[in-house]
Amino acid sequence: MNRNSSLQKRLGIGLTLGVTLLWLLGVAASGLVAQHEMNEVFDSALEETAQRILPLAVTDILNRETDTGNRTAPALKEHDEYLTYVVRDRQGSLLLQSHDADLSVFSALPREGFTNTSTHRIYGASAVSDTLYIEVAEPLAHRREAALEAGLALLAPLLFLIPVSLFGVWWVVRLSLRTVVEFQRSIESRGASDLSPVDQDPLPEEFKPTAVAVNRLLVRLNRALDAERSFTANSAHELRTPLATALAKVQRLKTQLADQHLKNNVVEIEEALRSLSTLSGKLLELAKAEGGGAISQKPHNLVPILAMIARDFEPRAPGRIRLTLPEHEVNSLLDPDAFAILARNLIENALKHGSAQHPVDVIMTDDGRVRVCNGGAIVPPDQLALLRNRFARYDTEAGGSGLGLAIVDAIASGSGMPLHLRSPATGRSDGFEAEVNVTPAGLREHSH
Repeated sequence: MNRNSSLQKRLGIGLTLGVTLLWLLGVAASGLVAQHEMNEVFDSALEETAQRILPLAVTDILNRETDTGNRTAPALKEHDEYLTYVVRDRQGSLLLQSHDADLSVFSALPREGFTNTSTHRIYGASAVSDTLYIEVAEPLAHRREAALEAGLALLAPLLFLIPVSLFGVWWVVRLSLRTVVEFQRSIESRGASDLSPVDQDPLPEEFKPTAVAVNRLLVRLNRALDAERSFTANSAHELRTPLATALAKVQRLKTQLADQHLKNNVVEIEEALRSLSTLSGKLLELAKAEGGGAISQKPHNLVPILAMIARDFEPRAPGRIRLTLPEHEVNSLLDPDAFAILARNLIENALKHGSAQHPVDVIMTDDGRVRVCNGGAIVPPDQLALLRNRFARYDTEAGGSGLGLAIVDAIASGSGMPLHLRSPATGRSDGFEAEVNVTPAGLREHSH
């Protein structure tokens, strides 16, 4: 049996085979006992038959007027005899026989007690001072047939009991492992940011060490992730103040310089500081996205939030954003701040890397799907899969930190939301599209 197969399957088949084997051994033992008891009954019947027939045969033989009397006992009607007999004298001369007796079955001289031939079981008894002998024979085939029928009678219930036992064992095993299956499903249904300890109380004793090991692993993993997030967040946060101060000083210095060459150098420094400030902000957003907390306790309507985010980008890209919103509310348990970060990064990514000659479509549907599409070159499939990684950027002339889609993916995966990246965009021959469903099972909460 494959070691990787289902434990429930292995236990069910193993226990059923074990029970079936025990039943077969029990049937075999019962058959042997039954055969022994039947042999005793058949031997008793042979002895009883001989003792009943012998006095009658002696009386019949002694009352004959001559030695030429009828030597075959008459039959009332034709029938098959299981027991046949012969009555002879000490020398073996035939005096009387049953109507269906086969003389070749018996030995030349009569014998007392039980004897066996290759085909019959024989019992002999004597009377009249050992001058008259009777021998009663029974075919061994008759005994074997009776034993076979008794064995089949014992085996017949197994044809019904084996499938019943298989179902019963399977049901008991399934019921016993139900807590283990629920334990497995509870782990599978967790979000990527849920590292809380698993509940080990309902588990059987044999599986509790596994739950303890899982909890220890979760604790170590949580510590490692907390250390990484704390370092990222603290580093980015500590950089914001000195970066803002340095940027302000550079901007003031730029206004004081008259030399155009020096002013150009200061402008380059200013742009580098702006990029570094933007990067620190993105790192803060990434730390927040990977830190969990993207799920709120009550549902929120996300439609006005998306509209507000789209309006914020209008001064930076006048006329480029085409916003399509549903007529009804789209309520979700996704945290509004997390959704704002997600939407802002999707729109910013589309504006930055999309073609300036094409609009950016921002669409939210009634079922909670948010699509952001932009024009531009097609992203190859091998590069498309890498865009979810940190600092991953497709070959483009536009600047950027390569963290926008990584932040979106962190929020989506942490909230159990599917994120789809497509190129070309749906309904286009070029461009790029990002789609996320903000109301999957567990986050869905519609109110129309």
